[in-house]
Amino acid sequence: MLSLEKGVQGARSPRLVFQYGRSEADIRAAQKLRWRVFVEEMGARLNSPEAGVDQDRFDALCDHLLVRDTRSNEVVGTYRIVNAAQAERAGGFYSDSEFDLSRLAHLRSQIMEVGRACVHPDYRSGAVIAALWSGLADYIQRHGVQYLMGCASISMADGGHAAASIYRQLHEAHAAPAEWRVFPHCPLPLTQLEDHSLAEVPPLIKAYLRVGAYLCGAPAWDPDFNTADCLLLLPTARMDHRYSRHFLKQSVTEKLI
Repeated sequence: MLSLEKGVQGARSPRLVFQYGRSEADIRAAQKLRWRVFVEEMGARLNSPEAGVDQDRFDALCDHLLVRDTRSNEVVGTYRIVNAAQAERAGGFYSDSEFDLSRLAHLRSQIMEVGRACVHPDYRSGAVIAALWSGLADYIQRHGVQYLMGCASISMADGGHAAASIYRQLHEAHAAPAEWRVFPHCPLPLTQLEDHSLAEVPPLIKAYLRVGAYLCGAPAWDPDFNTADCLLLLPTARMDHRYSRHFLKQSVTEKLI
């Protein structure tokens, strides 16, 4: 695990630091935050071996990016990072469970997957996401990552109509080249969701697309989280320089969650 810590502080914000999990206690704190957000707040039904802790087979193999409030030492944000070597040991990326990634096979050794992103409900002003993205930028630079990949979720509280609308809005402008297309194992039934009204694109998806990410195909339905998941792929060399400088200089301030 990496041990770098970096401070991010606004004029009225608590002092925040990002770090990589270095102990079982660090990882457990991230898992408890994930349970609080995904299960208690969002209603996910997770097959975790212990109540109150979101845990799966990837957690022991991957890197955990944490943000702490140094005044309380509480973990208030987290991302999970799976690099290519870790994915090989795990038998694949998390995204393999939702999509057929065959067309990305030649890129796998250069991919870093991110997921399980969440922020404590009392800290959703944008500063925590800024710190998390600072950590991702650090990881990309340290490891020479060529591609950032992840499943970006859209709530299906309305039965999937908003998710279908968002996919239709984004597909034409942000579709990946055909050779990078992926195929959902459990596809969202787009033809049965004919609501063409505009829906608000989740800020995190908007942020990824803004820095140059591609939408790699139709969304998958994740029954455990009851979300429609879109596979996004960001070639780091393609990052829009108007926005990547904010990503790399730790100044992402928009409210993303």
